[in-house]
Amino acid sequence: MKRLFFLLSAVLLLAPLPAGAAAAESPPLWFDNGSVALSGDVFRDEHGREVVLRGFNVSGEAKLAEFRGLPFATVDDARTSAAAMRRLTGANAVRFLVTWAWIEPEPRKIDYTYLAKVAEQISAFTGQGIRVYLDFHQDLFSRYLFNPGSWYTGDGAPAWLVRAGGYPPESCGLCFHWGQNVKNNKAVTSATYDFWHNRELSTEAGPIRIKDEFVYQAGETLRFLKENLSPAAFRLVLGADPLNEPYAGRYDSGQTGPTWERDLLWPFYQQFRARMDQSGWGDKAAFVEPHMFWNQNVDLVAEPGGLTGVASLGNRYVFNSHFYDGKAQSGVLKPGLAGDGEYVKDFGLIRDRSQALGTTGIVSEFGHPVAGYTSDKAPTVLKAMYQALDSRVTGANWWSGATGSGRPLSASQWHWDIYYNRHHELMNDNPDKVRTEGDAMNDEHFSAVRTDGGGATLTMDGKLVDRVFPRMVAGDTKAFTYEDRAVASWNRIPDSMPALKRVVGAGQYGVLVWRSNGGKAPTELHLPSSFTRTGTTVVSDLGSTTGLPSYTGSEPVSIAAEPGEPGVNRLMLASTDSGRVHFAFVGNGSGVTPADRDAARAELAAWVAAKFP
Repeated sequence: MKRLFFLLSAVLLLAPLPAGAAAAESPPLWFDNGSVALSGDVFRDEHGREVVLRGFNVSGEAKLAEFRGLPFATVDDARTSAAAMRRLTGANAVRFLVTWAWIEPEPRKIDYTYLAKVAEQISAFTGQGIRVYLDFHQDLFSRYLFNPGSWYTGDGAPAWLVRAGGYPPESCGLCFHWGQNVKNNKAVTSATYDFWHNRELSTEAGPIRIKDEFVYQAGETLRFLKENLSPAAFRLVLGADPLNEPYAGRYDSGQTGPTWERDLLWPFYQQFRARMDQSGWGDKAAFVEPHMFWNQNVDLVAEPGGLTGVASLGNRYVFNSHFYDGKAQSGVLKPGLAGDGEYVKDFGLIRDRSQALGTTGIVSEFGHPVAGYTSDKAPTVLKAMYQALDSRVTGANWWSGATGSGRPLSASQWHWDIYYNRHHELMNDNPDKVRTEGDAMNDEHFSAVRTDGGGATLTMDGKLVDRVFPRMVAGDTKAFTYEDRAVASWNRIPDSMPALKRVVGAGQYGVLVWRSNGGKAPTELHLPSSFTRTGTTVVSDLGSTTGLPSYTGSEPVSIAAEPGEPGVNRLMLASTDSGRVHFAFVGNGSGVTPADRDAARAELAAWVAAKFP
């Protein structure tokens, strides 16, 4: 966790086909324009396909005052950013930040102009076929707790609430990272404690209870968006995260993390869920987080939790966790780089907790600084995090242990900020403390993107974030892996599969094994920009080829454009049988011969038969 050390129209048209592809005559178009719902421990679309969500936090300016809490200065910037995200990463989902301070700047007065701009900017992403889940964000409770000369700042609650609370002067003492304010700053801990205990405040609008008021403004936000997003855009809204990184502030006598989650956090989520239902979001999920110090890899700050005191969440709630490598960010606790399987256990714990709670999981924040202290670790940390999102098994053990691989986890990386390194933020409204560098928030440098006159570019190796991943699986995923070839190669083809090794060559590759469910909609894998129509090889029991035919609705293996930005493509794998195990290798190695493909197909078929009978 970084806080430690620290529209679519109602009917979508097919985007332009890849160069050289012929137009098809009315093929079935399986777009991402339908609803997605929770089904057991997975997301599924209306065709019964598993859905994997991958993308970023659309935060940018949302935590800052520069553009009054909006992620983008203009809706044009939002559209440009959404198109760049699709083109550079193939993202199909974003976590979109909003902030109480800008929603309700005065007690009981909702700023509908702000919410109208939020709706426009959300629509910029749904217009690219990108799904959205809303995040009611806070850090250190509120920026208004901090004095103009403070080393730190926050975001969240409005100024009127802080004034009414009469909180003590803020001070974190000898804090080396801004996240330490969560436990050490009495102003922050007192205000947070008051939130969970629903303290009544005297305001110019009359008596107001803090937690109840938060739920009220959230409900007004949800109602407004339901009424002001187009039906096509609202179908692409997945749900809402009630509150970013919740924590007690301080515990009551005898209270622990698990009992606080059970007695205060879970009732809040139920209250929020009820307001979602009243606001027209009854078919959307609540993306609920455990307390923020659960699942930490730094023993000094880790606390038990993970909603263990809740018997079940069921299919109206998503178990929503964050993960950052506090040891790596410290530079001291982990002086070296991340390695193969570094985070398999940490992300496995998130999978286990979600399944124990009877729902699916998502990692709504993860990442590592891309500049500054410890940024040299970022490539290996990000590679290892995406590896652990893809599979429960290390690269070295994947081929022998693929039966333990499991489904990929949905996730959104922190974060996407086209204004990175060119902000103009008056920190805590102090004109003498103008922040321009990095994220302009507490000296952080996490953005995956920047814009320097020539358009949006990545701040990291594109191989790390533009990845093969199964967007939709027509059945149940049994195993998945992707070797991105960034930094190092951790997943190596066994010597017992020499033909497959020749097909892989020096290229990137992914492998998917799934059991079909008899649906008509195909399985879809995102193809990174390095996987061209002519240069991509597929070896599958459904068919093998180098060079992909354009999708017309009848081919077992083909390529189709993804919604939105032209030139972003997906691999289509069609199988309408039920209960059969299928496999597909996809790679971009060069010099592949038909004989190599045939031999590799035999090797993969034998491997699948032995592992997944």
